[in-house]
Amino acid sequence: MPGMGSSLRAAALLAFVVLSILVSLLISSVQQFGARVTHFPNASVPGDAEELAALRGVLISQLRQRRGEILPLLSPDEDGGPTGQWLSGEFPLQQDAALDPLDQRLWTEITLGSRRAHLDDMDCASLVDMQALEVLGSGYTKLVVKVQLAGGQPVALKLVNEQGIDMGRCLEDFRDPRGCRELVSYKLKKEIVLLQRLKHPNVIQLKGHCAGGAGGPGGRGGEGGRVTVILEQGDPLQMIQLLQSPWEDRFRVCLDLARLLHFLSRSPLGSVALLDFQPRQFVTVSGSLKLTDLDDASAAQTACVADADCTLRFPHRNFSLPCSARGVCEGLNEKRNIYNAYRYFFTYLLPHQAPAGLTHLVDHIMNSTGELKADINETLQAFEHVLLLYQSGLHLDNLPPSLLRDYTLTRGMATWGDVDYRCWPSHSQQGCVLSVHGAQEAAHICNSHSQCGSFTLNGRKTWTGRFLASFRSSFARLAPDGTSDVYVKKSKALEASTV
Repeated sequence: MPGMGSSLRAAALLAFVVLSILVSLLISSVQQFGARVTHFPNASVPGDAEELAALRGVLISQLRQRRGEILPLLSPDEDGGPTGQWLSGEFPLQQDAALDPLDQRLWTEITLGSRRAHLDDMDCASLVDMQALEVLGSGYTKLVVKVQLAGGQPVALKLVNEQGIDMGRCLEDFRDPRGCRELVSYKLKKEIVLLQRLKHPNVIQLKGHCAGGAGGPGGRGGEGGRVTVILEQGDPLQMIQLLQSPWEDRFRVCLDLARLLHFLSRSPLGSVALLDFQPRQFVTVSGSLKLTDLDDASAAQTACVADADCTLRFPHRNFSLPCSARGVCEGLNEKRNIYNAYRYFFTYLLPHQAPAGLTHLVDHIMNSTGELKADINETLQAFEHVLLLYQSGLHLDNLPPSLLRDYTLTRGMATWGDVDYRCWPSHSQQGCVLSVHGAQEAAHICNSHSQCGSFTLNGRKTWTGRFLASFRSSFARLAPDGTSDVYVKKSKALEASTV
Protein backbone atom coordinates (compact mmCIF):
# COMPACT_ATOMS: atom_id res chain seq x y z
CA MET A 1 0.00 0.00 0.00
CA PRO A 2 1.89 3.12 -1.24
CA GLY A 3 -0.18 5.48 0.93
CA MET A 4 0.72 3.56 4.08
CA GLY A 5 4.41 3.52 3.15
CA SER A 6 4.49 7.25 2.48
CA SER A 7 2.74 8.06 5.76
CA LEU A 8 5.07 5.84 7.76
CA ARG A 9 8.07 7.34 6.02
CA ALA A 10 6.80 10.87 6.69
CA ALA A 11 6.22 10.02 10.34
CA ALA A 12 9.74 8.65 10.66
CA LEU A 13 11.19 11.74 8.99
CA LEU A 14 9.17 13.97 11.26
CA ALA A 15 10.42 12.16 14.34
CA PHE A 16 13.99 12.50 13.06
CA VAL A 17 13.57 16.22 12.41
CA VAL A 18 12.20 16.81 15.89
CA LEU A 19 15.01 14.79 17.43
CA SER A 20 17.61 16.84 15.55
CA ILE A 21 15.97 20.08 16.62
CA LEU A 22 15.79 19.03 20.25
CA VAL A 23 19.48 18.11 20.20
CA SER A 24 20.27 21.59 18.92
CA LEU A 25 18.21 23.08 21.76
CA LEU A 26 19.69 20.81 24.42
CA ILE A 27 22.45 23.15 25.54
CA SER A 28 20.06 26.06 26.09
CA SER A 29 17.32 23.93 27.64
CA VAL A 30 19.25 21.63 29.97
CA GLN A 31 19.55 24.22 32.73
CA GLN A 32 15.85 25.03 32.54
CA PHE A 33 14.52 21.51 32.37
CA GLY A 34 17.34 19.24 33.53
CA ALA A 35 16.29 19.35 37.14
CA ARG A 36 12.82 18.16 36.21
CA VAL A 37 14.10 15.19 34.23
CA THR A 38 16.40 14.00 36.98
CA HIS A 39 13.45 13.80 39.34
CA PHE A 40 12.13 10.74 37.56
CA PRO A 41 15.01 8.81 35.93
CA ASN A 42 12.96 5.61 36.24
CA ALA A 43 9.68 7.11 35.02
CA SER A 44 8.93 4.00 32.99
CA VAL A 45 9.51 1.65 35.92
CA PRO A 46 6.22 0.73 37.68
CA GLY A 47 5.83 2.06 41.19
CA ASP A 48 3.25 1.41 43.82
CA ALA A 49 0.16 0.10 42.02
CA GLU A 50 -2.30 2.17 44.02
CA GLU A 51 -0.28 5.35 43.53
CA LEU A 52 0.03 4.77 39.79
CA ALA A 53 -3.69 4.06 39.51
CA ALA A 54 -4.49 7.30 41.34
CA LEU A 55 -2.13 9.26 39.12
CA ARG A 56 -3.66 7.67 36.03
CA GLY A 57 -7.14 8.66 37.21
CA VAL A 58 -6.07 12.29 37.60
CA LEU A 59 -4.35 12.26 34.20
CA ILE A 60 -7.43 10.86 32.48
CA SER A 61 -9.54 13.47 34.23
CA GLN A 62 -7.32 16.18 32.75
CA LEU A 63 -7.52 14.52 29.34
CA ARG A 64 -11.31 14.60 29.65
CA GLN A 65 -11.19 18.30 30.55
CA ARG A 66 -9.00 19.11 27.55
CA ARG A 67 -11.39 17.25 25.24
CA GLY A 68 -14.25 19.18 26.77
CA GLU A 69 -12.57 22.45 25.86
CA ILE A 70 -12.46 21.44 22.20
CA LEU A 71 -16.06 20.18 21.86
CA PRO A 72 -17.78 23.61 21.75
CA LEU A 73 -15.32 24.73 19.07
CA LEU A 74 -16.06 21.98 16.55
CA SER A 75 -17.88 23.05 13.42
CA PRO A 76 -21.62 22.27 13.09
CA ASP A 77 -22.60 19.08 11.31
CA GLU A 78 -24.88 18.93 8.28
CA ASP A 79 -27.99 18.97 10.48
CA GLY A 80 -26.89 22.19 12.17
CA GLY A 81 -26.21 20.57 15.54
CA PRO A 82 -22.85 20.65 17.27
CA THR A 83 -20.61 17.98 15.88
CA GLY A 84 -18.98 15.69 18.42
CA GLN A 85 -22.11 15.10 20.52
CA TRP A 86 -20.96 11.50 20.80
CA LEU A 87 -18.16 12.82 22.98
CA SER A 88 -20.41 14.55 25.49
CA GLY A 89 -20.75 11.58 27.86
CA GLU A 90 -18.41 10.29 30.49
CA PHE A 91 -14.97 9.11 29.43
CA PRO A 92 -14.07 5.61 30.61
CA LEU A 93 -11.03 5.40 32.87
CA GLN A 94 -9.18 2.88 30.78
CA GLN A 95 -5.94 1.29 31.86
CA ASP A 96 -4.15 3.07 29.03
CA ALA A 97 -5.63 6.51 28.37
CA ALA A 98 -3.57 6.85 25.22
CA LEU A 99 -5.56 4.03 23.61
CA ASP A 100 -8.92 5.68 24.23
CA PRO A 101 -10.79 5.22 20.90
CA LEU A 102 -12.63 8.49 21.46
CA ASP A 103 -9.43 10.35 20.60
CA GLN A 104 -9.42 8.67 17.21
CA ARG A 105 -13.00 9.88 16.66
CA LEU A 106 -12.07 13.38 17.79
CA TRP A 107 -9.17 13.41 15.34
CA THR A 108 -11.54 12.23 12.61
CA GLU A 109 -13.83 15.17 13.41
CA ILE A 110 -10.86 17.55 13.25
CA THR A 111 -9.97 16.18 9.82
CA LEU A 112 -13.59 16.52 8.67
CA GLY A 113 -13.53 20.10 9.93
CA SER A 114 -10.69 20.90 7.55
CA ARG A 115 -12.70 19.52 4.66
CA ARG A 116 -15.78 21.52 5.65
CA ALA A 117 -13.63 24.64 5.83
CA HIS A 118 -12.19 23.89 2.34
CA LEU A 119 -8.64 24.04 3.64
CA ASP A 120 -5.55 22.93 1.73
CA ASP A 121 -5.41 19.73 3.73
CA MET A 122 -1.78 18.62 3.81
CA ASP A 123 -1.06 15.47 5.77
CA CYS A 124 1.86 13.23 6.74
CA ALA A 125 2.51 12.33 3.12
CA SER A 126 3.08 16.03 2.35
CA LEU A 127 6.08 16.00 4.69
CA VAL A 128 8.01 13.31 2.82
CA ASP A 129 11.51 14.54 1.88
CA MET A 130 11.04 17.83 3.69
CA GLN A 131 14.11 19.78 4.82
CA ALA A 132 14.28 21.41 8.26
CA LEU A 133 15.66 24.95 7.91
CA GLU A 134 15.52 26.61 11.33
CA VAL A 135 13.76 26.75 14.68
CA LEU A 136 11.43 29.76 14.65
CA GLY A 137 10.49 29.54 18.31
CA SER A 138 10.01 27.33 21.34
CA GLY A 139 7.72 27.83 24.31
CA TYR A 140 6.12 26.08 27.25
CA THR A 141 4.08 23.83 24.97
CA LYS A 142 5.16 24.05 21.36
CA LEU A 143 8.11 24.01 19.06
CA VAL A 144 7.83 25.94 15.77
CA VAL A 145 10.08 24.86 12.90
CA LYS A 146 10.54 26.30 9.43
CA VAL A 147 10.81 23.53 6.84
CA GLN A 148 10.92 23.32 3.08
CA LEU A 149 8.73 20.72 1.42
CA ALA A 150 9.92 18.52 -1.41
CA GLY A 151 8.46 20.91 -3.99
CA GLY A 152 10.30 23.88 -2.50
CA GLN A 153 7.36 25.38 -0.59
CA PRO A 154 8.31 26.77 2.83
CA VAL A 155 5.89 26.05 5.68
CA ALA A 156 5.97 26.25 9.46
CA LEU A 157 5.39 23.18 11.62
CA LYS A 158 4.09 23.37 15.18
CA LEU A 159 4.86 20.34 17.35
CA VAL A 160 4.84 19.37 21.00
CA ASN A 161 7.98 20.72 22.69
CA GLU A 162 9.34 17.57 24.30
CA GLN A 163 11.66 19.74 26.43
CA GLY A 164 8.99 22.31 27.25
CA ILE A 165 7.73 23.28 30.68
CA ASP A 166 4.27 21.77 30.08
CA MET A 167 5.78 18.38 29.23
CA GLY A 168 8.21 18.56 32.15
CA ARG A 169 5.52 19.37 34.69
CA CYS A 170 3.27 16.61 33.39
CA LEU A 171 6.05 14.04 33.66
CA GLU A 172 6.78 15.18 37.20
CA ASP A 173 3.14 14.78 38.15
CA PHE A 174 2.16 11.58 36.30
CA ARG A 175 5.32 9.73 35.19
CA ASP A 176 3.62 8.76 31.92
CA PRO A 177 5.50 10.04 28.84
CA ARG A 178 2.93 8.73 26.38
CA GLY A 179 -0.06 10.08 28.29
CA CYS A 180 1.70 13.41 28.83
CA ARG A 181 2.42 13.82 25.14
CA GLU A 182 -1.27 13.22 24.49
CA LEU A 183 -2.27 15.75 27.16
CA VAL A 184 0.07 18.44 25.85
CA SER A 185 -0.93 17.73 22.24
CA TYR A 186 -4.50 18.80 23.04
CA LYS A 187 -3.34 22.42 22.79
CA LEU A 188 -2.26 21.71 19.21
CA LYS A 189 -5.57 19.99 18.47
CA LYS A 190 -7.45 22.96 19.89
CA GLU A 191 -5.42 25.31 17.74
CA ILE A 192 -6.23 23.28 14.63
CA VAL A 193 -9.95 23.56 15.37
CA LEU A 194 -9.69 27.30 16.05
CA LEU A 195 -7.84 27.82 12.77
CA GLN A 196 -10.59 25.90 10.97
CA ARG A 197 -13.33 28.07 12.47
CA LEU A 198 -11.55 31.45 12.45
CA LYS A 199 -10.60 31.76 8.80
CA HIS A 200 -9.66 35.36 7.98
CA PRO A 201 -6.99 37.15 5.89
CA ASN A 202 -5.33 38.28 9.12
CA VAL A 203 -5.23 34.80 10.71
CA ILE A 204 -2.41 32.47 9.69
CA GLN A 205 -3.54 29.93 7.10
CA LEU A 206 -3.84 26.32 8.20
CA LYS A 207 -2.30 24.22 5.44
CA GLY A 208 -3.03 20.88 7.07
CA HIS A 209 -2.12 18.62 9.96
CA CYS A 210 -0.38 15.36 10.62
CA ALA A 211 -0.60 12.75 13.37
CA GLY A 212 1.66 10.02 12.05
CA GLY A 213 3.22 7.62 14.52
CA ALA A 214 3.77 4.09 15.53
CA GLY A 215 0.07 3.44 15.47
CA GLY A 216 -0.02 3.33 11.69
CA PRO A 217 -0.58 5.74 8.80
CA GLY A 218 -2.31 8.89 9.86
CA GLY A 219 -1.94 7.94 13.52
CA ARG A 220 -4.66 7.39 16.09
CA GLY A 221 -5.32 11.01 16.91
CA GLY A 222 -1.65 11.41 17.78
CA GLU A 223 -1.35 8.60 20.33
CA GLY A 224 2.14 7.19 20.33
CA GLY A 225 2.98 9.58 17.51
CA ARG A 226 3.34 13.29 17.08
CA VAL A 227 0.58 15.80 16.35
CA THR A 228 1.85 18.44 13.92
CA VAL A 229 0.15 21.59 12.65
CA ILE A 230 1.20 22.68 9.14
CA LEU A 231 0.93 26.46 8.60
CA GLU A 232 1.85 29.02 6.00
CA GLN A 233 5.24 30.45 6.83
CA GLY A 234 5.44 34.00 8.13
CA ASP A 235 8.12 36.29 9.49
CA PRO A 236 8.12 37.06 13.23
CA LEU A 237 6.88 40.57 13.96
CA GLN A 238 9.88 42.76 14.76
CA MET A 239 8.65 45.78 16.69
CA ILE A 240 12.04 47.53 16.71
CA GLN A 241 12.24 47.19 12.94
CA LEU A 242 8.65 48.42 12.60
CA LEU A 243 9.41 51.48 14.69
CA GLN A 244 12.08 52.43 12.13
CA SER A 245 9.84 51.81 9.12
CA PRO A 246 7.77 54.36 7.15
CA TRP A 247 4.45 55.44 8.66
CA GLU A 248 2.56 53.77 5.82
CA ASP A 249 3.88 50.33 6.82
CA ARG A 250 3.17 50.94 10.49
CA PHE A 251 -0.35 52.08 9.63
CA ARG A 252 -0.86 48.86 7.68
CA VAL A 253 -0.10 46.76 10.76
CA CYS A 254 -2.59 48.77 12.83
CA LEU A 255 -5.26 48.61 10.11
CA ASP A 256 -4.81 44.85 9.76
CA LEU A 257 -5.15 44.51 13.52
CA ALA A 258 -8.36 46.56 13.55
CA ARG A 259 -9.79 44.35 10.77
CA LEU A 260 -8.83 41.22 12.69
CA LEU A 261 -10.44 42.44 15.92
CA HIS A 262 -13.61 43.39 14.02
CA PHE A 263 -13.81 39.81 12.73
CA LEU A 264 -13.13 38.33 16.17
CA SER A 265 -15.92 40.42 17.69
CA ARG A 266 -18.47 38.54 15.56
CA SER A 267 -16.71 35.32 14.60
CA PRO A 268 -18.47 31.97 14.04
CA LEU A 269 -17.62 31.23 17.68
CA GLY A 270 -19.04 34.50 18.97
CA SER A 271 -16.95 37.32 20.42
CA VAL A 272 -13.39 36.00 20.84
CA ALA A 273 -10.83 37.50 23.23
CA LEU A 274 -7.08 37.11 22.77
CA LEU A 275 -6.06 36.49 26.36
CA ASP A 276 -2.33 36.47 25.59
CA PHE A 277 -2.18 39.62 23.47
CA GLN A 278 1.48 40.23 22.63
CA PRO A 279 3.40 41.15 19.45
CA ARG A 280 5.02 37.71 19.58
CA GLN A 281 1.61 36.18 18.78
CA PHE A 282 1.75 37.74 15.31
CA VAL A 283 3.75 37.33 12.11
CA THR A 284 3.79 39.11 8.76
CA VAL A 285 3.18 37.40 5.44
CA SER A 286 4.08 39.57 2.42
CA GLY A 287 3.67 42.62 4.65
CA SER A 288 0.27 41.63 6.01
CA LEU A 289 -0.20 41.11 9.75
CA LYS A 290 -1.45 37.67 10.78
CA LEU A 291 -2.34 36.14 14.11
CA THR A 292 -0.36 32.92 14.39
CA ASP A 293 -0.88 31.71 17.97
CA LEU A 294 -4.45 30.96 19.01
CA ASP A 295 -3.71 28.95 22.15
CA ASP A 296 -5.27 31.51 24.43
CA ALA A 297 -8.16 32.63 22.23
CA SER A 298 -11.39 32.35 24.20
CA ALA A 299 -15.03 32.82 23.25
CA ALA A 300 -16.19 32.44 26.86
CA GLN A 301 -18.30 35.27 28.27
CA THR A 302 -17.72 36.55 31.79
CA ALA A 303 -20.74 36.00 34.04
CA CYS A 304 -21.81 38.80 36.34
CA VAL A 305 -24.41 39.88 38.87
CA ALA A 306 -23.57 43.58 39.04
CA ASP A 307 -21.50 46.09 37.07
CA ALA A 308 -18.76 45.73 39.66
CA ASP A 309 -18.15 42.21 38.34
CA CYS A 310 -17.27 43.62 34.92
CA THR A 311 -14.02 45.46 35.55
CA LEU A 312 -11.28 45.24 32.95
CA ARG A 313 -7.96 45.46 34.77
CA PHE A 314 -4.72 46.51 33.08
CA PRO A 315 -1.38 47.46 34.67
CA HIS A 316 -2.09 51.21 34.60
CA ARG A 317 -5.83 51.46 33.86
CA ASN A 318 -9.10 49.90 34.91
CA PHE A 319 -12.38 50.13 33.01
CA SER A 320 -15.90 49.38 34.24
CA LEU A 321 -18.35 47.76 31.82
CA PRO A 322 -22.08 47.08 32.24
CA CYS A 323 -23.54 43.79 33.39
CA SER A 324 -26.27 42.90 30.92
CA ALA A 325 -29.74 41.59 31.70
CA ARG A 326 -28.48 38.18 30.53
CA GLY A 327 -25.95 38.18 33.36
CA VAL A 328 -22.83 38.57 31.23
CA CYS A 329 -20.33 41.43 30.95
CA GLU A 330 -21.46 43.18 27.79
CA GLY A 331 -18.67 43.65 25.23
CA LEU A 332 -15.87 42.64 27.58
CA ASN A 333 -13.98 40.48 25.06
CA GLU A 334 -14.17 43.18 22.42
CA LYS A 335 -13.06 45.95 24.77
CA ARG A 336 -10.18 43.85 26.09
CA ASN A 337 -8.90 43.35 22.54
CA ILE A 338 -9.22 47.04 21.66
CA TYR A 339 -7.29 48.29 24.66
CA ASN A 340 -4.57 45.69 24.20
CA ALA A 341 -4.25 46.77 20.57
CA TYR A 342 -3.91 50.34 21.79
CA ARG A 343 -1.24 49.66 24.40
CA TYR A 344 0.84 47.13 22.44
CA PHE A 345 0.50 48.46 18.87
CA PHE A 346 -1.27 51.78 18.30
CA THR A 347 0.70 53.70 20.92
CA TYR A 348 4.03 52.84 19.30
CA LEU A 349 3.17 52.60 15.62
CA LEU A 350 0.37 55.00 14.76
CA PRO A 351 1.03 58.64 15.78
CA HIS A 352 4.74 59.05 14.99
CA GLN A 353 5.31 60.84 11.66
CA ALA A 354 1.69 60.56 10.58
CA PRO A 355 1.00 62.83 7.55
CA ALA A 356 0.10 66.35 8.66
CA GLY A 357 -3.32 66.20 7.00
CA LEU A 358 -4.22 63.05 8.94
CA THR A 359 -2.88 63.80 12.42
CA HIS A 360 -6.25 64.97 13.76
CA LEU A 361 -7.86 61.70 12.67
CA VAL A 362 -5.00 59.65 14.09
CA ASP A 363 -5.30 61.55 17.38
CA HIS A 364 -9.01 60.75 17.45
CA ILE A 365 -8.26 57.01 17.03
CA MET A 366 -5.69 57.17 19.80
CA ASN A 367 -8.06 58.92 22.20
CA SER A 368 -11.07 56.73 21.46
CA THR A 369 -9.15 53.44 21.80
CA GLY A 370 -7.03 54.56 24.75
CA GLU A 371 -10.15 55.58 26.68
CA LEU A 372 -12.35 52.78 25.29
CA LYS A 373 -14.86 55.34 24.03
CA ALA A 374 -15.45 53.55 20.72
CA ASP A 375 -16.45 49.99 19.86
CA ILE A 376 -14.65 47.97 17.21
CA ASN A 377 -17.11 49.01 14.48
CA GLU A 378 -16.37 52.69 15.05
CA THR A 379 -12.65 52.00 15.38
CA LEU A 380 -12.47 50.13 12.09
CA GLN A 381 -14.52 52.83 10.32
CA ALA A 382 -12.02 55.43 11.56
CA PHE A 383 -9.11 53.40 10.20
CA GLU A 384 -10.80 52.84 6.85
CA HIS A 385 -11.53 56.59 6.60
CA VAL A 386 -7.85 57.38 7.15
CA LEU A 387 -6.93 54.83 4.48
CA LEU A 388 -9.39 56.35 1.99
CA LEU A 389 -8.00 59.86 2.48
CA TYR A 390 -4.42 58.66 2.29
CA GLN A 391 -4.94 56.65 -0.91
CA SER A 392 -6.95 59.37 -2.65
CA GLY A 393 -4.64 62.21 -1.66
CA LEU A 394 -7.56 64.22 -0.26
CA HIS A 395 -5.47 65.01 2.81
CA LEU A 396 -3.17 67.05 0.53
CA ASP A 397 -5.75 69.65 -0.52
CA ASN A 398 -3.73 72.44 1.07
CA LEU A 399 -0.69 71.94 -1.19
CA PRO A 400 -0.22 74.92 -3.55
CA PRO A 401 -0.86 73.98 -7.21
CA SER A 402 2.20 75.96 -8.33
CA LEU A 403 4.70 73.53 -6.80
CA LEU A 404 5.63 71.87 -10.09
CA ARG A 405 6.39 75.17 -11.85
CA ASP A 406 9.86 75.12 -10.33
CA TYR A 407 10.65 71.75 -11.95
CA THR A 408 11.57 70.62 -15.44
CA LEU A 409 9.94 67.30 -16.41
CA THR A 410 11.72 64.82 -18.67
CA ARG A 411 9.61 61.77 -19.50
CA GLY A 412 10.97 58.33 -20.39
CA MET A 413 14.37 59.06 -18.89
CA ALA A 414 16.31 57.94 -15.82
CA THR A 415 19.19 59.54 -13.95
CA TRP A 416 22.70 58.10 -14.03
CA GLY A 417 25.71 58.89 -11.88
CA ASP A 418 23.36 59.76 -9.06
CA VAL A 419 24.46 61.52 -5.91
CA ASP A 420 22.04 60.12 -3.37
CA TYR A 421 21.32 61.35 0.10
CA ARG A 422 19.57 59.52 2.92
CA CYS A 423 16.36 60.49 4.62
CA TRP A 424 14.32 58.86 7.34
CA PRO A 425 12.23 56.84 7.19
CA SER A 426 13.07 55.69 3.68
CA HIS A 427 11.80 52.63 1.82
CA SER A 428 15.43 52.03 0.81
CA GLN A 429 18.51 52.06 3.01
CA GLN A 430 20.65 53.17 0.08
CA GLY A 431 19.00 56.52 -0.49
CA CYS A 432 15.85 58.56 -0.01
CA VAL A 433 12.79 56.73 -1.33
CA LEU A 434 9.43 57.93 -0.05
CA SER A 435 5.76 57.22 -0.69
CA VAL A 436 3.87 60.00 -2.54
CA HIS A 437 0.41 60.41 -4.02
CA GLY A 438 1.89 61.98 -7.12
CA ALA A 439 4.39 64.47 -8.50
CA GLN A 440 2.91 67.41 -6.60
CA GLU A 441 3.47 65.81 -3.19
CA ALA A 442 6.95 64.71 -4.30
CA ALA A 443 7.79 68.32 -5.24
CA HIS A 444 6.56 69.45 -1.83
CA ILE A 445 8.88 66.94 -0.14
CA CYS A 446 11.83 67.84 -2.38
CA ASN A 447 11.37 71.53 -1.51
CA SER A 448 11.52 70.66 2.17
CA HIS A 449 14.87 68.84 1.78
CA SER A 450 17.80 71.22 1.39
CA GLN A 451 19.85 68.48 -0.34
CA CYS A 452 17.20 67.63 -2.94
CA GLY A 453 17.81 68.62 -6.54
CA SER A 454 15.54 66.15 -8.35
CA PHE A 455 13.13 63.28 -7.92
CA THR A 456 12.14 60.34 -10.10
CA LEU A 457 8.86 58.47 -10.46
CA ASN A 458 9.18 55.07 -12.13
CA GLY A 459 5.77 53.52 -11.54
CA ARG A 460 6.69 51.50 -8.46
CA LYS A 461 3.87 51.50 -5.90
CA THR A 462 3.28 50.65 -2.26
CA TRP A 463 0.51 48.46 -0.83
CA THR A 464 -1.83 51.49 -0.83
CA GLY A 465 -1.30 52.19 -4.53
CA ARG A 466 0.80 55.29 -3.82
CA PHE A 467 3.98 55.88 -5.82
CA LEU A 468 7.55 55.50 -4.63
CA ALA A 469 9.63 58.57 -5.45
CA SER A 470 13.44 58.60 -5.39
CA PHE A 471 15.01 61.89 -4.26
CA ARG A 472 18.58 62.86 -5.21
CA SER A 473 21.03 65.69 -4.77
CA SER A 474 22.34 65.58 -8.31
CA PHE A 475 23.22 63.26 -11.19
CA ALA A 476 25.72 63.13 -14.07
CA ARG A 477 23.36 62.57 -16.98
CA LEU A 478 20.01 61.29 -18.19
CA ALA A 479 19.52 58.07 -20.14
CA PRO A 480 16.47 56.59 -21.89
CA ASP A 481 14.15 54.62 -19.62
CA GLY A 482 10.58 54.07 -20.75
CA THR A 483 9.23 53.62 -17.21
CA SER A 484 10.64 56.69 -15.47
CA ASP A 485 9.92 60.42 -15.30
CA VAL A 486 12.53 62.79 -13.90
CA TYR A 487 11.68 66.12 -12.26
CA VAL A 488 14.66 68.45 -11.89
CA LYS A 489 14.65 71.74 -10.05
CA LYS A 490 15.10 74.46 -12.68
CA SER A 491 18.00 75.84 -10.72
CA LYS A 492 19.70 72.46 -11.17
CA ALA A 493 18.61 71.74 -14.73
CA LEU A 494 21.76 73.06 -16.36
CA GLU A 495 23.86 70.56 -14.40
CA ALA A 496 22.25 67.63 -16.23
CA SER A 497 23.06 66.58 -19.77
CA THR A 498 21.08 64.20 -21.95
CA VAL A 499 22.36 61.48 -24.23
